[in-house]
This record gives sequence, C-alpha cells and structure tokens, in this order.
Amino acid sequence: MLVAAAVCPPTPLVLLEMPDLRSACRTAIAALREARPDALIVVGGADATGAYAGGAAGTLRPWGLDLTAGTGEPVLPLSLTVARLLMGEPAPDGFRSVAFDAAAGECRELGEQLAGAGERVALLVMADGSACLGPRAPGRYDETAGPYNDGIAKAIAAGDASALAALDPGQADRLWVSGRAALQVLAGAAGTRAFDGRLLMAAAPYGVGYFAGLWAG
Repeated sequence: MLVAAAVCPPTPLVLLEMPDLRSACRTAIAALREARPDALIVVGGADATGAYAGGAAGTLRPWGLDLTAGTGEPVLPLSLTVARLLMGEPAPDGFRSVAFDAAAGECRELGEQLAGAGERVALLVMADGSACLGPRAPGRYDETAGPYNDGIAKAIAAGDASALAALDPGQADRLWVSGRAALQVLAGAAGTRAFDGRLLMAAAPYGVGYFAGLWAG
C-alpha cells in the first residue's frame, strides 16, 4: 500500500544549479524515509520500461558531468540517475523506469503493482512538466502549456491522483511533458486513497516546469 510519495525533477540541473529546488527535493526525500516504508522505490521516465536493483549504478558522464552513484556498471537511465544522486545513502530498494510513451492504462497497472510491493510503500517519482513554457524552452512555446503545467502543480499540491490519471498522453506529448507517464504511475499507486499533498516548490527557469512535492497518507 502506498503511504507516501515525492515528486522531483529528473534534470541534472537540480544537482548543479537551483539550490532552492534541490533543497526542497531533499526535504521531500527525507520525508519519504521518515515514513518508514517497507519498500522505497524510485520511478522515472525512460525510453523503455524496466526494473533495476536498488544498488544499481548511474552516471551523468554521457551528459558531460563526472558524477556517478551506485555500484557496478552504470545502467540507470537519466531520470533514475538523477534520483540516485539526489538521494545519497542509503540506496532505495529498487528502481523502475516507465516508457515515456506508455499508455495510461499501462502506467496505472505498474503503479498498482508497485503499491502492492509491501504493506508500506513509498515512491520517489522523477517527473517534470511542460518544456514549452517560454522562449528559452527546449520545445516551441505554446500558450496552452502554462495552464497544463499549472494543472499538474495543483494536482501535486492537492494530492489529487484522479487529476494525474486524467492527463491526456497526446496533449502531454505535444507540450513536451516527459513526466506524464511517471506521474500516472503515481496515480495508479495511489488509487482511490486520500493523500495530504504539499507543493514544496515549482519553478520554470528554462521554460521547463519543475516541481518538488510530497504526498503523505
């Protein structure tokens, strides 16, 4: 059963810049540990859905940064590598990637599966919002991106799983919301349970929506 969840951005920038956002993420991660879960699992978007052991390694060397965490050959995709570096020690109990283009139903089923991993499960969800929020954004500016991104922020703040479950994959793809699938895994894990949500911080310094949030059951 899901008892706590945190949302943090999967960008290396949170490790190098944006100290306020990094601090908010670490506050959220500390709260997950304080919930004393039987299993703490990290979920993040990637090119393909997969599972990795908690001790798995990830590196940012392909992105020009000499930062590595974990043991063995680096295998974690970017979103999970950023999470591993944010978390420090101890390592989580496991990592799950979800394909960026995974259908909403597939995300829901994965979330339900993860919530059933123990009596007390906590999720660290690495997900960002739209990358079409301004002229400096990676994607082309879209006037509908702001309201869509605000909707995600409100859902995180309210602990509203139904709003995350209702995110439209087609619209998310058009607005470069790469975190859509991971957020819908969170929605599947939460199910119909009520959570107290807190949006610790929201920012879009480079035209990409970044969030730090916490859900407590």
